[in-house]
Amino acid sequence: MAAATHFAPSISASSTKTLKQAAALQPLSPSSLGFLSSSSSGLYALKAVGICGANGVGSALGARMVSVPAIKPLTSLDFDTSVFKKEKVNLAGHDEYIVRGGRDLFPLLPEAFKGIKKIGVIGWGSQAPAQAQNLRDSLAEAKSDIVVKIGLRKGSRSFAEARAVGFSEENGTLGDIYETISESDLVMLLISDSAQADNYEKIFSHMKPNSILGLSHGFLLGHLQSLGLDFPKNISVIAVCPKGMGPSVRRLYVQGKEVNGAGINSSFAVHQDVDGRATDVALGWSIALGSPFTFATTLEQEYRSDIFGERGILLGAVHGIVESLFRRYTENGMAEELAYKNTVESITGIISRTISTKGMLAVYNSFSPDEKKEFERAYSASYYPCMDILYECYEDVASGSEIRSVVLAGRRFYEKEGLPAFPMGNIDQTRMWKVGERVRQSRPAGDLGPLYPFTAGVYVALMMAQIEILRKKGHSYSEIINESVIESVDSLNPFMHARGVSFMVDNCSTTARLGSRKWAPRFDYILTQQALVAIDNGSAINQDLISNFLSDPVHGAIEVCAQLRPTVDISVPADADFVRPELRQSSN
Repeated sequence: MAAATHFAPSISASSTKTLKQAAALQPLSPSSLGFLSSSSSGLYALKAVGICGANGVGSALGARMVSVPAIKPLTSLDFDTSVFKKEKVNLAGHDEYIVRGGRDLFPLLPEAFKGIKKIGVIGWGSQAPAQAQNLRDSLAEAKSDIVVKIGLRKGSRSFAEARAVGFSEENGTLGDIYETISESDLVMLLISDSAQADNYEKIFSHMKPNSILGLSHGFLLGHLQSLGLDFPKNISVIAVCPKGMGPSVRRLYVQGKEVNGAGINSSFAVHQDVDGRATDVALGWSIALGSPFTFATTLEQEYRSDIFGERGILLGAVHGIVESLFRRYTENGMAEELAYKNTVESITGIISRTISTKGMLAVYNSFSPDEKKEFERAYSASYYPCMDILYECYEDVASGSEIRSVVLAGRRFYEKEGLPAFPMGNIDQTRMWKVGERVRQSRPAGDLGPLYPFTAGVYVALMMAQIEILRKKGHSYSEIINESVIESVDSLNPFMHARGVSFMVDNCSTTARLGSRKWAPRFDYILTQQALVAIDNGSAINQDLISNFLSDPVHGAIEVCAQLRPTVDISVPADADFVRPELRQSSN
């Protein structure tokens, strides 16, 4: 989740009023819906706005049902810290607890890390280079003698990359993975999720009693749960999960040294605490990364929202949307370069910037009356088809199916059972992305693309559908907003705007890349087969969906979150092709 920019207050009056329909509507029991979980007490029957199936609207629920925000309390986790100041914030009527970050808190890091002499950062993928450098720099500023050491596999090509940013065998900050684990008081396990699943037993066996295992994703817990296992009871288990990919974590930290402070918001979780230190260590870790604010979650809630989000609006779904819309626009006679600008450039540029600085309602309110109708047609037709796939995806994650899929895919990267290795390839070689290369080459500096109402309607419908799934599943508003809004518009989309989809996806974790490849075609297909068909068949706009969007309390919650971080936009270097080269340049 990125914290790159400031959501300036520009929420219209409609965002603060209650839903007028709710008082007059009769609730349906969850079982009668056949749709959401038992937490779906906020679904109400509304007037039919069309005949399902016959007019191509999509699912039966999509034509007749509208989702009202959940009534039951969402997850809200409290915690105690003896080092940092805890604050209570109210998000859409729910009290949540956070810790604000800032470079002025770095002097507190030695106290937060009391009893820790060495931090082992294991791996060198998307997150590890950024987190290791941020930790090292923050501890140095705090005049701490804690050593940050990188642990890698013998023979790994990453040794050279770690040396290039100042870690070395000579000064004791670079070495073998298991040697590093065995001598570290805090082990930050930042290897790929599939590698964690294949090597957790050996990793656990090398950890010192009473040491702390640090994760930046709850994936390993999900894998252990699928096997009926848990972590060893003689270690603490914590997580600090930046809500953005590694390059964003580093870029904003570097920018923040000179521009009003900057960073990526993080969630934190304490799964096991053997000696009472875990919460302060986790918060210290987050502060050291440069997180403007840190909110509490659980490992289980984190991996569900994170894996789901990657397959949704963060990567997979947005990829599927632009593929579908580019094909539609060009088939209807739009020039290829204009179609690319009206899809990819529109979403990753002006739409993302507007949501980032002013919120989703500002996108809608910026349109003329005719453009608002175009937005509403796209939103109304796309909301439930997007929710259809998102709901399935969440259930696949929650059930463990998606986790098993990632583990199996990781094993396919290597030759086994007589079959060849199948590592992931690039996904930017089709006509659309080749057109994108031409568009970016001729794009004026600072150009954010056109604000195209149809594209905006589809994209915002996806964002709102994802918010609703997470809300119905009981996730906190802090988690919902970071996973469904902030990370998308502030961390990931700027990378696609700068260099295209492959650059964005390849800078993410292996789990995220796999999810994008697997789920993007599903969103492309359902939009093409249902949403766009409904529009071509003249389906009526679901005015109740539009009304609920305009008055949804999430808009006010986003406004509150906006005030918790600095006004710094992420800067993606024009010549940054890969994570490690960018980090090397940024640290010089």
